[in-house]
Amino acid sequence: MKFTDAMCQSVTQHTFEVFGSCCPTFIRYPFSLITFFPGLRNMSTLSVPPVALSPRDDALQLYKAFKGFGCDTAAVISILAHRDATQRGIIQQEFRALYHEDMLKRLKKELSGKLEDAVLLWMQDPASRDAHVMRQTLSEDNVDLRAATEVICSRTPSQIQIFKQIYLQRFGSYLEHDLERHASGDHKKLLLSYVSIQRYEGFEVDPMIAQNDANELYRAGEKRLGTDENTFIRIFSERSRAHLAAVDLNYKNMHGNSLEKAIKKETSGLFEYGLLTILRCAENPAKYFAKVLRKAMKGLGTSDTALIRVIVTRTEIDMQYIKAEYEKKYKKSLVDAVHSETSGNYRKFLIALLGPKH
Repeated sequence: MKFTDAMCQSVTQHTFEVFGSCCPTFIRYPFSLITFFPGLRNMSTLSVPPVALSPRDDALQLYKAFKGFGCDTAAVISILAHRDATQRGIIQQEFRALYHEDMLKRLKKELSGKLEDAVLLWMQDPASRDAHVMRQTLSEDNVDLRAATEVICSRTPSQIQIFKQIYLQRFGSYLEHDLERHASGDHKKLLLSYVSIQRYEGFEVDPMIAQNDANELYRAGEKRLGTDENTFIRIFSERSRAHLAAVDLNYKNMHGNSLEKAIKKETSGLFEYGLLTILRCAENPAKYFAKVLRKAMKGLGTSDTALIRVIVTRTEIDMQYIKAEYEKKYKKSLVDAVHSETSGNYRKFLIALLGPKH
């Protein structure tokens, strides 16, 4: 069965209405539907020149910026922060053809610090970026299972399969093996299931199965003493995003409590974070990433790794939505928040990716 307008109206708690009455009709649909409808408006914040420029000219200008004493960082940002993934790939090819040099290696040599980290991640294609981030989070020296969970549990099955292949090709190790080595307990079971199972990526939902899953989760958690974690793992790793959004709606209607509250009550730690990431990205990934960004900038110091990871990986996907959700929830524009937490050319690069405030 497909979602109808009536069904969409019945899940207003999962809708995305931050643009008010002027927003297109589809924005009021469950966010998981926006993710899967082909041909919907691109909500990227990337600003590219209205007239396509020559990749060879870009390569020439970048080489000019690299020459001499010091790097013309402003020129590098003005080019690379305003080219899409395809253009950036072709620029790298042209640079190699002209100068017989790997442009990424040259950027690594010319840039430094947080700007270097952000630009080098930006220059990779999306799947390679995810593989790179996963390798960083699972490195022996600096394991970050929370970041690994964010990447895995916020990606679609097809995205996961592609970056798994790149991970193996580039690093000579199966992602599953590295997860097995570093994760543990129910959290490990969830991640291994999530990266292995090919879930449906469409937007059709069987209402009877959604009701049954809601009841199963209730019996596995709030209804019993103790928690049947395997039931949570099975349903969350096997069901589509659209289906989980419907499960949450049924859970509320039948048991008077949200599935998110049940997860917080029945689970803890990284296992809880994984389940919540899956559920939140099924309902409204923009709201989820707005919260990740807020956490990265809240309190003393800034988690630049998280800030770079989210801004770079979401700029060409749904950053317009994320910006709107951020301002709606925290009463401050994301651009202003990033501006206050960063400085120098690093700030200029991130702000260029985020685009104007409104």
